[in-house]
Amino acid sequence: IAPTIAMSPIILRLLFFLLIVKPFLLLAVGISVRGRRRLPTQGPALIVANHNSHLDALVLAALLPLRLLPRIRPAASAEYFLRGRWRSWFARQVIGIIPVATKGGTAHAEVLHEVRDALRAGDLVIFFPEGTRGEPEALGKLKSGILWLAETLPEVPIYPIRLRGLGKVLPRG
Repeated sequence: IAPTIAMSPIILRLLFFLLIVKPFLLLAVGISVRGRRRLPTQGPALIVANHNSHLDALVLAALLPLRLLPRIRPAASAEYFLRGRWRSWFARQVIGIIPVATKGGTAHAEVLHEVRDALRAGDLVIFFPEGTRGEPEALGKLKSGILWLAETLPEVPIYPIRLRGLGKVLPRG
């Protein structure tokens, strides 16, 4: 039996971002950033953005300093990203998502407890208050979870970010 080489999730995440995400965003998508100096340089921080593409979280994570990558945690739909063994493993181990149940009428404290805990631990959480990918270039209706997080953790800075143009790359559907 040949030994298997196990890599830590942080090493996998770094390799994924350095070898795939950053080159793809630079060469294929052509990201342009305004106000980069206003982005957080440490955690905890809540990065709040509109949501039009599956690339949104990857773009936001790639904009931050590489040294922060182990602490960057996108909140993402548990129903979508935990569907299937491989997708779930990749989403949790490589991307580092915080799964959030998006279906049902459960209380914020129940649905967003992992987001709250990650912020309390000093992580930078990428959060899409629309709750789902919307129409390209249009802001959808915000869900109340962002207000609950702001009220629950008033000491955590919130960084609002507007993403444009990504709705043309991996949009809804």
